Amino acid sequence: MSEQVSESNLYARAEHAARTIRARTTVDAHVALVLGSGLGALADDFQEATAVPYEEIPGFVTSTAQGHAGRLVIGKLENVPLIAMQGRVHYYEGYSLQEVTFPIRVFKLLGIRTLILTNASGGINVEFNQGALMVISDHLNLMGVNPLLGANDERFGPRFPDMSEVYSRRLQEIVVEEARTMGTEVRRGVYAALSGPSYETPAEIHMFRTFGADAVGMSTVPEAIVARHMGMEVLGISCITNMAAGIGDQPIKHDDVIETGNRIHDTFAGLLRRVVVRISSIT
Repeated sequence: MSEQVSESNLYARAEHAARTIRARTTVDAHVALVLGSGLGALADDFQEATAVPYEEIPGFVTSTAQGHAGRLVIGKLENVPLIAMQGRVHYYEGYSLQEVTFPIRVFKLLGIRTLILTNASGGINVEFNQGALMVISDHLNLMGVNPLLGANDERFGPRFPDMSEVYSRRLQEIVVEEARTMGTEVRRGVYAALSGPSYETPAEIHMFRTFGADAVGMSTVPEAIVARHMGMEVLGISCITNMAAGIGDQPIKHDDVIETGNRIHDTFAGLLRRVVVRISSIT
């Protein structure tokens, strides 16, 4: 495992990691992707690609979750320069949120202006079906912790960043428009993030529904908060890989999450291809 991230020298560690990545590639990207459970295969389609295992990047920690390859892939998709996390690390793996979000800090120092976050999530909204795509309009941070706790480095962002529009409205519109062109339906909804790793109980899901959540998962929100702290524009898209506890009548298994992600991959990947081309034309 690579060296641990400490809050006291976080900026210096991020600079070190950014230098390490720059030494491995000549691709100058301004858009980054975080690919969630079962969605990492998109990075295999990058042209002029360089893949760097997380353990070779100072400050990055190792991904242990099934369906997360644990590599940073730098290359081009539809001739758009991109950086992609082929799998993420999670709070439930035992890492701090500073470690979980460290790659997002590094992205900023690499010149990334737009961050696209994808995930596999459980459906709470009864109008959603397994395999549906949901563009995230807002979130509920129910993880019990915030990635910005501790000392603040003003070089990254302000002590009290505004979160009134975490997920860019104009990027949401691009997703909806491109999905419509493809003949694919995309819902909008609120994503609730919990620490995991246990799935939620039916009573908890009932409570989250009353809070206004449409989907639930164990990632994304810390990354979005840190990205907005640094002024990055954020887009979030969830794949509803299962219905949450109490919504469906089947027990929830991670293998089913991966299977649904694989099944919807082509549609999701096709949408992301169109979206990154649109984003590259406006950034």
